[in-house]
Amino acid sequence: MRIGVGVDTSTIATTIDGAKRAASAGFDSVWFSNIFGLDAIATAAVVGSHVPDIALGTAVVPTFPRHPHAMAQQAATAADATGGRFILGIGLSHQVVIESMFGLSFDKPARHMREYLSVLMPLLREGKVAFKGDVYSVQATLDRPGGAPPVLVAALGPVMLRTTGELADGTITWMTGHQTLANHVTPTLRAAAEAAGRPEPHIVAGVPVSVTADKNAAREQAAKTFAIYGQLPSYRAMLDREGVEGPADLAVVGDEDEVAGEVRRYADAGVTDFNAVVYGDSDTRERTMKVLAALRS
Repeated sequence: MRIGVGVDTSTIATTIDGAKRAASAGFDSVWFSNIFGLDAIATAAVVGSHVPDIALGTAVVPTFPRHPHAMAQQAATAADATGGRFILGIGLSHQVVIESMFGLSFDKPARHMREYLSVLMPLLREGKVAFKGDVYSVQATLDRPGGAPPVLVAALGPVMLRTTGELADGTITWMTGHQTLANHVTPTLRAAAEAAGRPEPHIVAGVPVSVTADKNAAREQAAKTFAIYGQLPSYRAMLDREGVEGPADLAVVGDEDEVAGEVRRYADAGVTDFNAVVYGDSDTRERTMKVLAALRS
């Protein structure tokens, strides 16, 4: 299992610094969030020009605000800028964001994603698309100097997982435990990919991690820092599947041996890439990074 880390995307400078530290420590990848700050795809393109020898992925870019041709164009640009090290992670986001904040329709999200991928994937893989659906009707071409980057979908429910296995290159999860990955995400996604004649899918799992002697304090911090994810319906469903009360219970917390053991359980669940969102004070983060770097395989 490859090991990557999420980096601070407060500014381009902090992101470059975080990526350099991750690359120097030997991590396989760095991941950039796309919430209400920096644009993750543009950030990956810029950071990749400063930091060699590490994969750079988005976790994740919402689809509703961007036409799939625009998304493909941005992704092709980032792939070229990073020498083929870019990974495009996309997702639906959440109804409260798309409708209440952006003023767009969140109608039939599963249909939206299927049609979105039906436009995006041919553009990235073949440089052209001719598609007519209920949401998108696109006949267009695209030059791809950097080749086709892997496309991962933030798929959690069974319909989205089947669509992802059929059309995309894998999934990227957040707040999803190893039991849910082993019993739900991995088998559903792999079966869909196999049925479609697609290669073995990537499964990227994003999880909060903190190596510390004070587990209670770390879980209290996780409960505060990641509280919103226990309230959003898609993540709440995964927490319920896992049988935990909230994000604090899902966080990987403990000493070096405990954390190493928990991370290995994600590998056993079929995860191909572990995306650690490291939290805690500076000493705790440094300690955590050392443990994670040593787990690379």
